[in-house]
This record gives sequence, structure tokens and C-alpha cells, in this order.
Amino acid sequence: MPAQALTNDELSQQLEALPEWTHQNDALTRTITLGDFREAMQFMIAIGFEAESLQHHPEITNVYNRVSIRLTTHDAGNKVTALDIALAQAIDSLFTP
Repeated sequence: MPAQALTNDELSQQLEALPEWTHQNDALTRTITLGDFREAMQFMIAIGFEAESLQHHPEITNVYNRVSIRLTTHDAGNKVTALDIALAQAIDSLFTP
């Protein structure tokens, strides 16, 4: 059974607990700035382990010390699902400014 996209109301409610994330173009997005390239790469690897544990794989890009993340669920027609919310929460728990 394909994943179920969140309704606009459900998504708005979930985003209240994820203030650093933005909903745009049917995805959750966030850019995080770290100290340097090495920290950014370590952070990306940590995200990879979290994503793999959830069997959900985000789009991640890196420019020097910035890591940009885009979360969407392909099985739900490239919409945001509870799985995207769970991964966003996991990513937030990895990052301590």
C-alpha cells in the first residue's frame, strides 16, 4: 500500500513542532550551516544513517559548510508523509547549534 500524503491541516500541525523546516513545492526543506566542510560531511553521514534506519532517503546537497535537505515521499506522489516528518525530527535531533 502506498504511503499516505498528509493533509494541509495535518502538515501545518506537524510543522509547528519543526520550526526550522519549510514546506515548499510539496517537500519539507531545511538548510543547516555548520562550522566547516568536515562538519558538514560528518553531519551528512549521520543523516544517511538515520535515513537508512527509517528506509527513507532524502535529497541532500552540500556547499562547503551548508547542508540542504529536501524531504518528500515518492510512494505518495512526491508529497509529504509521516515518514518525512519522522526523518525531519531525527535530523533535528542530530543538529545542536
